[in-house]
Amino acid sequence: MATNKDHKICRIQKLGNLGSDIQNLLREAVEARLTSYSPYSKFQVGAAVLAEDGTIYKGCNIENASFPVGQCAEKTAFGTAICSGRRKFKAVAVVASQEKGFTTPCGGCRQFMSEFGEVDLYISKPELNEVLVTTLGNILPLQFEVCEDYSF
Repeated sequence: MATNKDHKICRIQKLGNLGSDIQNLLREAVEARLTSYSPYSKFQVGAAVLAEDGTIYKGCNIENASFPVGQCAEKTAFGTAICSGRRKFKAVAVVASQEKGFTTPCGGCRQFMSEFGEVDLYISKPELNEVLVTTLGNILPLQFEVCEDYSF
């Protein structure tokens, strides 16, 4: 398998080194995190999706006593955007607080987001000191796809 050694799958950036639109997207994800309904895990996650037209849609994780029926922040944000008629997206920000590392989207959210095409991902902790910058394609390189005629 050939690889490009100069290609970086992800990089860590300071907030101030990102464009103002992405800084705002991350701040919206921080705000969305505060509305999380997470009485069981107490693990709050916020997400914000930047639509192609520049509109930002926010979402938070929503837990349920029956754990499988809860909803991740990314799906909530995308759902809000989709309900508003949006189908094309440029970027997604995800904010959560883990002591070590960054909270990347779960496998289900990665596949869900891939339905709407490639997007840039910005992942941070609530303080926004450092931001993990990557793309959906980098964290989900072989997503499930169907052909244009809906065959497999």
